[in-house]
Amino acid sequence: MTQEQTLTEFLIAEQRRVPGATGNFTALVNDIRLACKRIANLVGKGSLADLAGKAGSVNVQGEDQAKLDIVANRIFIEIHERAGTLAGMVSEELEDVWQIPEHSRGAYLLAFDPLDGSSNIDVNVSVGSIFSVLPNPDPAAEMGPAAFLQPGERQVCAGYAIYGPTTMLVISFGHGVHGFTLDREIGEFVLTHPNVRIPDGASEFAINSSNSRFWEPAITRYVDECLAGSTGPRGRDFNMRWIASLVAEAHRILLRGGVFLYPRDDRATARSGKLRLLYEANPIGFLIEQAGGRASTGDRPVLELRPTSIHQRTGLVFGSRTEVEIIERYHRDHNVRRFDAPLFGSRGLFRGAG
Repeated sequence: MTQEQTLTEFLIAEQRRVPGATGNFTALVNDIRLACKRIANLVGKGSLADLAGKAGSVNVQGEDQAKLDIVANRIFIEIHERAGTLAGMVSEELEDVWQIPEHSRGAYLLAFDPLDGSSNIDVNVSVGSIFSVLPNPDPAAEMGPAAFLQPGERQVCAGYAIYGPTTMLVISFGHGVHGFTLDREIGEFVLTHPNVRIPDGASEFAINSSNSRFWEPAITRYVDECLAGSTGPRGRDFNMRWIASLVAEAHRILLRGGVFLYPRDDRATARSGKLRLLYEANPIGFLIEQAGGRASTGDRPVLELRPTSIHQRTGLVFGSRTEVEIIERYHRDHNVRRFDAPLFGSRGLFRGAG
């Protein structure tokens, strides 16, 4: 691979590695690329496209929709519903499974967040699209939510597009993570970040500290130790980050290392977590694991979690493997929580943590 290789050339090379490949999967990824290019164009226009601000409606999650949320969701649907590659779609903006016409059904399922971080649109901060591709487990069965209730380790492809100073498509097919930058002069994504690997050492963590009063003891302990800096039990200084865009947070960690925490907490709306498992946590977790990091619910690998509903929420911690493993240990050893049965006694990992 060279830095001049386009995504199209990369996909053709990948297809040649699979004996008997029909090209349907390649066509699906090309359609995802097209959707992301169209959304990138609209995001780049900002208020010029009259798409800034709220739409005056709420989605199935009860969240206010931005105008671009609705438009981006429609772009994904219009491009994929008659392409012949999918058997069904689920999205953050859809209440139920989007049915594909029977004569156009394919072998795959698509779960997507059409515009992650849309609250940042009006202040010109990076947003993105997240996608996850699963196999259709039973082509003969009637299409419904049950088809999507597969653990994240069954994903055959996952990735995101980030719409920032440059537009990038970051993707994995299960053997590494590769980043492609949109060259607007030729209208094509070009390979610029082959074989992305997360640095193991971490000096940054990302968490919304305004929720600190609701955190689990394990999260409080970890953050307090980071904030203690070089004189604390970790023996080094950390910086704290928070962008309120999952795509932007994941992108920074993939390229620079660190750890992201959006844990479950004691609020009634967050006891199971806040991020959606199928189209946020699983695809980001897949990328992180493929890049040598670790993705967890806090106490178990997120990709092992079997969904029970298409809009299921989860806590999510991901990033440099060493840091995530520390947080998982704290969940095992120091996390008596009001809404859980007691687990284990409190033990520390580091000097001074009694």
